Amino acid sequence: MDQAGQPSVAGQIGSDASSSLVSWTQLIYGLHAFSLLTGILGAATVVGAFLTGWPSIIAVILNYVKRSEARGTWLESHFRWQIRTFWFGLLWIVLCGLFVVATLGIGILIAWLPIGVVGLWFIYRIVRGWLALSDGRPMYA
Repeated sequence: MDQAGQPSVAGQIGSDASSSLVSWTQLIYGLHAFSLLTGILGAATVVGAFLTGWPSIIAVILNYVKRSEARGTWLESHFRWQIRTFWFGLLWIVLCGLFVVATLGIGILIAWLPIGVVGLWFIYRIVRGWLALSDGRPMYA
């Protein structure tokens, strides 16, 4: 049941997602969040910690290992959300790096802005996804 007393979307879509798989999804969000926290509180940047930190790399590997179990369940959207967060973020950072190289280093003067936006985007995606999971809702719904 959600806050309005209606059955949660998870219950409507089907109970074929085991509680074990929900726990795995929680763990994966937790690993990503730990990487973000490392970037916020530590010497690393949010982007650097998210893309190169062991917790996030382990989380992405777990996403791929457990993705087949989530296929056809409401959790499949969470796995897709997590995987896309990592890879699209990496794509944007690579594009920023190529821009800096193409401008012979001068681009670093403005490249910090999109890199900062990517860091905020990582935080947004992990928080939004984890909240939806906690509410028993799929992503993109």
